[in-house]
Amino acid sequence: QIAIMTLTLFPIRLLFAAFMMLLAWPFAFVASLGSDGKEPEQPLALWRKKVVDLLLKAIMRTMWFAGGFHRVAVKGRQALPTEATILTLAPHSSYFDAIPVTMTMSSIVMKAESRDIPIWGTLIKYIRPVFVSRSDQDSRRKTVEEIKRRAQSNGKWPQCLLFLESVCILHMCYKEWGPCAFIPGVPVQPVVLRYPNKLDTITWTWQGPRALEILWLTLCQFHNQVEIEFLPVYHPSEEEKRNPALYASNVRRVMAEALGVSITDYTFEDCQLALAEGQLRLPSDTCLLEFARLVRGLGLKPEKLEKDLDKYAENTKLKKGEKIDLLEFAAYLEVPVSDTLEGMFSLFDESGSGKMDLREYVVALSVVCRPSKTLDTIQLAFKMYASPDDGCISEEDLSCILKTALGVAELPVTDLFSAI
Repeated sequence: QIAIMTLTLFPIRLLFAAFMMLLAWPFAFVASLGSDGKEPEQPLALWRKKVVDLLLKAIMRTMWFAGGFHRVAVKGRQALPTEATILTLAPHSSYFDAIPVTMTMSSIVMKAESRDIPIWGTLIKYIRPVFVSRSDQDSRRKTVEEIKRRAQSNGKWPQCLLFLESVCILHMCYKEWGPCAFIPGVPVQPVVLRYPNKLDTITWTWQGPRALEILWLTLCQFHNQVEIEFLPVYHPSEEEKRNPALYASNVRRVMAEALGVSITDYTFEDCQLALAEGQLRLPSDTCLLEFARLVRGLGLKPEKLEKDLDKYAENTKLKKGEKIDLLEFAAYLEVPVSDTLEGMFSLFDESGSGKMDLREYVVALSVVCRPSKTLDTIQLAFKMYASPDDGCISEEDLSCILKTALGVAELPVTDLFSAI
């Protein structure tokens, strides 16, 4: 089928899609006149929005129809901007997730470089997106402030359709996502997306087919299915308004129930940690994934902590193996005592004595920060555990280092120590 469709229907669909984008460009260009190309300060004039929206929606729907999306099933009702200024869409698992964007003409968050793409950039600028600049270290804060400004405009701006990041694994479970869409504390409308094709060529997966291959395989299917379901507007409680992470978690639960999938608090980075190539592979029963989750739960960023690992090791070495309690651990991390901190502390307090060795924390943190650099972690550990007299370590210390680096409870090292 792929061979036949590649020679017949695929080139026709591709050319027609390109033609429809060219047809849409002048309307978007005229409607966007007067924009300086930077972050827009005002929404489009109402007459432009009404007329051009109608034309562009018709053109884009024709383009998707030609691409095999003959019927887009819509369930529920899209809320008015005065009812919900933010639409939260998940799972974000395909390049074809642009379909609900073209159907609603809602604003989205896009990288700033997208506006410079010929033709496509003009279409992007028309929907008044919130641009994110990777070169601007303050971009995340500005993005949140802009979303908040639009969300509190009483419906003057078009709705913001936010793709929730890091949310789906093979359509089977939801991963943790950031609270960016929930910081404004305004009502949101959850939107769930499904691609019920018998043969799934649409979904992008890590280390799977690339973008052009997905486009090719999908356009080679005679019929592609997509379902968009608008769930009831979610009104946050006062507690959720004060706690965006709680707000995000509760909305995620509602969307997961609608899709019939489970929830997990692990992230894409945890998958990378479990699959990292190195001299030591993490076992399936490792507790380091739980440790990594708790590190993020404390608001600590492994990517920022990596550069300070040597400093942590030097400070820890000065303690000469002296164990600390929970309050001292909280002071060391400069975080308040919480359930998350107690959970992390218990990982290193195996005996239940209320004491932990800070060196074990630094070793575990090194593995999480640089999972593929096992030798760097071992060298860091030897630096902390080595005797100040001869620079050697004991069998007990070797066992502790390897147990912590692998995240396991027991690890016999007698034969290894004797061989060394």
